[in-house]
Amino acid sequence: MRQKVTAVVALGLLLTTVGCDTQARREMAAEKKSTEQGPPPPAEVARSCTVRGHAPKIGIVPINLQALFFNQINTGARTVARKAGVKTQIVNGNDDSATQSNAIDDLVANHYDAVIVDAVDTEGIKPAIRRAKAAGVPVVAVDATVDDPAVSAQVGVGNAEGGRRIGEALLKTAGNRGGIGVVGALNSTIQNERQKGFTNTVTAKGMKIQNVVDGRNIQENAQTAAENLLTRDPGLKYAYATGEPALIGLAAAVVSQHRTKDLKVVGWDLSSQAVDGLRAGWITGVLQQNTFRFGYEAMNSAIDLACGRTTRRQVPVPTQLVTPDNVKDYLYYLEK
Repeated sequence: MRQKVTAVVALGLLLTTVGCDTQARREMAAEKKSTEQGPPPPAEVARSCTVRGHAPKIGIVPINLQALFFNQINTGARTVARKAGVKTQIVNGNDDSATQSNAIDDLVANHYDAVIVDAVDTEGIKPAIRRAKAAGVPVVAVDATVDDPAVSAQVGVGNAEGGRRIGEALLKTAGNRGGIGVVGALNSTIQNERQKGFTNTVTAKGMKIQNVVDGRNIQENAQTAAENLLTRDPGLKYAYATGEPALIGLAAAVVSQHRTKDLKVVGWDLSSQAVDGLRAGWITGVLQQNTFRFGYEAMNSAIDLACGRTTRRQVPVPTQLVTPDNVKDYLYYLEK
């Protein structure tokens, strides 16, 4: 009898293990399929034209080429350009406003017909944009909001509003109580807006910003800053990262200091590190911008402007709140 019972138990355990393995394989296959399908394609592609006897040439000046975020904008822009038969050139801004300004001047001097720029410094870039407009070259600002009449079109999200939205998500997790550490990028206009929107939202409900550290929008700097933040405040319960490099750096610091059990994190922009944290549950929310659509919309606007057509001055792009419950639906953002 004892042998029969043992055999039945063993069989039950085997069936349970097989069932779990089957379910895990199904989930992995579904996630793989979701990732491979990639982002939704552009809903529309601007009609090309001939400018001075050739197809339009569009210059693209991102903040840097390190972050997945900027590479996805570039991918979206080049997808539309390829479908439209438009030539493009990407010039790395290297996280430096002067480098971006020089890039715009060079593109204008080389007879590019429009320029797309994601500005490091939305004030510092204005003179170069004005020079481009004076030379007859329209500029499309993407992501970072450049408030200047010389900008022909603005594509992006409301960064302060996004900060408010992720702040409200954290308030639900925290029950309106506790201190928060912030890993920001104080040299970035965009991320300062996100920090302000978040801070105003959580402090209005009674939470407190304990410390703010500056990652300067560079992953290695952000990790060092986050390590210092967590070391300085071992009892910290919550943390917020204002951009992709900041969130990657913060995630690395949380893991290295074994804080995944007692710290909850929210931030901006998916990465493999952010997805790991979401799956584990210690990252509770990531505000994801539709990066590919940024590129689609920016390139469509640039082509229309290069061809002498009118375009919307403001082109809003929605955000998506990614949580541990829905992260599997957004894995295509891990691809360039």
